[in-house]
Amino acid sequence: MWASTQNDNLKQKMTSLVAGLSACQEKIGTGYLSAFPSEFFDRVEAIKGVWAPYYTIHKILAGLLDQYTFAGNSHALNVVTWMVDYFYNRVQNVITKYTINRHYQSLNQETGGMNDVLYRLYSITEDSKHMLLAQLFDKPCFLGLLAVQANDIADMHANTHIPIVVGSQRRYEITGDPLSKDIGTFFMETINSSHSYATGGTSVGEFWRDPKRIADTLKTTENEESCTTYNMLKVSRHLFRWTKEVSYADYYERALINGVLSIQRGTDPGVMIYMLPLGLGVSKAITFHGWGTPFDTFWCCYGTGIESFSKLGDSIYFEEEGKNPTLYVIQYISSSFNWKSGKLLLNQTVVPAASWDPYLRVTFTFSPFEKVLSDDENTWSALNFRLPTWTSLDGAKGILNGETLSLPAPGNYLSITRQWSASDNLTLQLPLTTRTEAIKDDRPEYASIHAILYGPYLLAGHTLGGDWDLKSGANTSEWITPIPESYNSQLVSFSQFFENSTFVLVNSNQSLGMQKFPESGTDLALQATFRLVPKESSSKFSTLADANDRSVMLEPFDLPGMNVIHQGADKPLLIVDSSDGKPSSVFLVVPGLDGRNETISLESQSDKGCYVYSGLSSSAGVKLSCKSDSDATFNQATSFISQKGLSQYNALSFVAKGLNRNFLLEPLFSFRDEHYTVYFNLKG
Repeated sequence: MWASTQNDNLKQKMTSLVAGLSACQEKIGTGYLSAFPSEFFDRVEAIKGVWAPYYTIHKILAGLLDQYTFAGNSHALNVVTWMVDYFYNRVQNVITKYTINRHYQSLNQETGGMNDVLYRLYSITEDSKHMLLAQLFDKPCFLGLLAVQANDIADMHANTHIPIVVGSQRRYEITGDPLSKDIGTFFMETINSSHSYATGGTSVGEFWRDPKRIADTLKTTENEESCTTYNMLKVSRHLFRWTKEVSYADYYERALINGVLSIQRGTDPGVMIYMLPLGLGVSKAITFHGWGTPFDTFWCCYGTGIESFSKLGDSIYFEEEGKNPTLYVIQYISSSFNWKSGKLLLNQTVVPAASWDPYLRVTFTFSPFEKVLSDDENTWSALNFRLPTWTSLDGAKGILNGETLSLPAPGNYLSITRQWSASDNLTLQLPLTTRTEAIKDDRPEYASIHAILYGPYLLAGHTLGGDWDLKSGANTSEWITPIPESYNSQLVSFSQFFENSTFVLVNSNQSLGMQKFPESGTDLALQATFRLVPKESSSKFSTLADANDRSVMLEPFDLPGMNVIHQGADKPLLIVDSSDGKPSSVFLVVPGLDGRNETISLESQSDKGCYVYSGLSSSAGVKLSCKSDSDATFNQATSFISQKGLSQYNALSFVAKGLNRNFLLEPLFSFRDEHYTVYFNLKG
């Protein structure tokens, strides 16, 4: 985060932390550094029960090495090398006293990325001890399987082994070992073909299961451990650096948007999850761990989660070394990049994507460091812009200074080499389309199970039950439609105060009732939100006040295509399917019968003098009741404060036609406590 922001407070904190850790190490006096005793490693080496002390040691080493490589803190490097000397001696003692096999036995638990951080250290120090120790943390029983390209990782603990692959990739980069390169490539192919979800993530209950059997994993809430996504991003990042293949950049984008952004509860700082549930009718709040807390949760996934959010700008720009400056722009995220070798400040501005505007729109402006004096100077530079595989050429545009550019097919780069000037302006318009993606399961009975994506965004459907059947067609535009931008101005929640509490009108089990005012981001907040649908299609609301004295229908927020209907006086209000011209009840929004300025009442248009009536009770259902004379209680029970809907449509919202009901689709990262399904059963 400091490398991105140069924030002075962060600089002070991290410098102080390094000094404090160094003081602890000096006090211990052996080079050892951890908050738990070194005796834990006696148990590791004796093959006795103790969980993952090397995992924590790796995090301390990696953090300290980052302090050196990103912030130039040589003190941190000294702490690292002393720590590594300590563990080098421990491992050598095990091998000398027993065998090297005994050492490998001791690694049959989660050791994090010990090999990776040691290879990184060797690249700095060129100390042969650091190389040897790194190799001793390459787990041969696992890497050997990948070396012979065996898709045989079932029942292995995912986050134990992904960091070992990352370390193997680092080994290739430092030693040039071609087998280590092949291991990384094959591993990514294995995960993507057999063990990944539509998020790009992997694992169930922290483990891999049988290949191409992902449907079986939807029966639990313990999908996609957050740490595994953090580490898979590292795998794809290395592969991209070696190959420049767009597919690896596409993977990084998918896993970042859907796997990383989805683990935090909205914008609540420090509230994250361990597992990302991906089954039918699941909620992020209802898992084994549930949501963590800002100050008291220290799961492994909090460490990686916080780090993931600190480095959102980590893989936007890549520079290719060589005589002529060359830059690859592989992620479209609003940002500024100070490109020193290209002598250019590049500004990228991305218009937030929306369902009603099916394009990703990006603008680049440029500020050269110094004025170009002549063509003889080395000021020519090449910029390469990723054209993702999820887009299409139909409607795609690249415009440089008003001139339309010829674009290559998706999966390639738009390459521009020129002397960039402050007057240059480049805009990209990349079509976004909805598409379905089959689950990674090759059994015929699961051939109809698909996820829905809009460009790189994974869409989940709001659902409390087990319904996941969609009425699909050949073209997704026939059964998945965007929610117009104007619909948010039509969303409303109705509240009343009684029984010493504020209650809201909610839809529940196809009828209406009153519930206590809910927290945002919950199922009840969804159920307490309705869309005021104008009776006349030509009518539009820019604010809720525009609905006064208008005829409207009430559509539950999470049940698009259904409306509230009445059955006559003193009968419960129901929620029924109103699509395809089916009947629905129309209500007139009138001033509140209680005479207060802030309230409204909903009068039946067909049954004049009859109103939506709560009974001022949370136990009785809401019904249509008719006024016979002046009754203060009746007036109060039919008067509601109308306010902006407790839930709002995400800009990336759609409606999907279901077999039994329609589904409101929104991006997975936008869900907080609400129940959802990621996969659907498509029925033609």
